Amino acid sequence: MKKSHIILFILFILSLAVNAQKPVYDSILAKKLHADDYGMKMYVFVMLKTGTNTSTDKEAKSKAFAGHMKNIQFMADNGKLAVAGPFEKGGTHRGLFILNVTTFEEANQLLEEDTAIKEKYLEPELIQWYGSASLMETPEIHKKIQKSNF
Repeated sequence: MKKSHIILFILFILSLAVNAQKPVYDSILAKKLHADDYGMKMYVFVMLKTGTNTSTDKEAKSKAFAGHMKNIQFMADNGKLAVAGPFEKGGTHRGLFILNVTTFEEANQLLEEDTAIKEKYLEPELIQWYGSASLMETPEIHKKIQKSNF
């Protein structure tokens, strides 16, 4: 085989590989997830930091965090929570939420039901965040891989 044929063959194979990697646009899924043309949308990112309540009352703290978990489940069940989770212990940053809302007002309405925040065990810092609309598929996927609840 001539060198030029080999080069053309390699270029053909490379073009197949590149074309195979093109995304397949799903307009129905994009609409369901409220994605823009880039597959993105606005969220409110909530950084949970250690609050000002330093009480040593274990029962009160336990009750507040039970309410915190209940609020997380409420937000997830109502399509308002994309992602949540704690950080490794030892710092002032305790965890995060990515809320499926676009305004701080909507976020604050969801957070005012959180007893760990109400009781000042946690303090939220809200940041508007532009991220992949696909995050809203995470809660359904999580249900399929979660063996037990907290």
